[in-house]
Amino acid sequence: MPAPLVLASVSRYKAALLERLAIPFQTLDADIDESPLHDEAPEALALRLAVEKAREGARRSAPGSLVIGADQVATSDVIRFVGKPGSLEANHRQLMTLSGHEVIFHTAVALESTEGTSLGAYLDTTTVRFRRLTSAEVDAYLRVEPSPDCAGGCKVEGLGITLLQYVHSEDPTALIGLPLIALSKMLRDQGLSAD
Repeated sequence: MPAPLVLASVSRYKAALLERLAIPFQTLDADIDESPLHDEAPEALALRLAVEKAREGARRSAPGSLVIGADQVATSDVIRFVGKPGSLEANHRQLMTLSGHEVIFHTAVALESTEGTSLGAYLDTTTVRFRRLTSAEVDAYLRVEPSPDCAGGCKVEGLGITLLQYVHSEDPTALIGLPLIALSKMLRDQGLSAD
């Protein structure tokens, strides 16, 4: 019988992505300190947090479970750490600041067993360039698709794609928060795939 699968996240975006793999799973909140270490590079931070979330989830899951941890850290030349805006006003400000600039999204995923075995980790780097935006365009976007809970302030899987000049990525799901190409390989290696 396959091991129970646990997503160590309560993100509805990550859960919706994982549902695409058609493997039953449960979620839990891997409540860890996400503060960067002194001089920690964004990509190192994303990978470390994904591993720590998987380990914390494994510590709190039923024996025999496989636990997924994931994290994303975004950076640009105008904002060191591009986070979730949190409010519509901050959402507008962030999009105007990022207008015409590249944002690099480092998205990591890790798989851990409850026996304390690391079963793989992967880091995806996606580069996004926002086109030059007007305040009126940002207002119109936010009326239709407010995105204060999204790093970068827009939903690439929705109308937010119209704010972008390009997206360079090996895995389009990584930008939404969970690199499914790498994760599905890790799960296949453990004998887990859609029935």
